[in-house]
Amino acid sequence: VQLQAFGGGLVQAGGSLRLSCVASGRTINSYTMGWFRQAPGKEREFVASITWSGGDIDYADSVKGRFTISRGNVKNTMYLQMNSLKPEDTAVYHCAATRGSSYAIKTIQGYDYWGQGTQVTVSS
Repeated sequence: VQLQAFGGGLVQAGGSLRLSCVASGRTINSYTMGWFRQAPGKEREFVASITWSGGDIDYADSVKGRFTISRGNVKNTMYLQMNSLKPEDTAVYHCAATRGSSYAIKTIQGYDYWGQGTQVTVSS
């Protein structure tokens, strides 16, 4: 499975961006997917996760109420709608996928496949 994240960019604080993640190489209808981010000098951290059915969703406390994760009508796609962006949201955002789980997953170790990431920069 190959994952590609895109949609990042430069936005002012309070603005919005929508990230997309597209999977190829295999149908991932039954995969749990997630978003992680990594800021310079910091460890990669969990942002959001969603099961293949959308029945279980989880968010990091820092983004709850501002970010929304969703699966596309074409199940090989995933989105992250980011509203009310803050400078501390600046990071490279990576999408990830794993199979065999019925629950949203918050840990890096829980994922088998990773995309290269897209840069999100929020200016103050």
